Amino acid sequence: MLKNYMEDAVDLFLPHMLEQYPELCTCELCIEDIKAIALNKLKPAYFVTHEGLLYSKVEEVTTQHKADMASELTRAIDIVSNNPRHPKV
Repeated sequence: MLKNYMEDAVDLFLPHMLEQYPELCTCELCIEDIKAIALNKLKPAYFVTHEGLLYSKVEEVTTQHKADMASELTRAIDIVSNNPRHPKV
């Protein structure tokens, strides 16, 4: 199984980021756009073994990793909130 663990990390971290943006549209399209924009800028963390998964989980807790994720998610949220792919409601 080939998996980019960064996708799971973003899925776990994004809800905490969204709490800071109560007016942000959280429809499926906007959330997927935010994740795609952020993941395209974040360093991927692929694994194929259980040991690789463990390494990725350890890496997730580093301060720099969290800062990078917060920065890229903030940037993605700003992009999507200013340019949603649907009419603003």
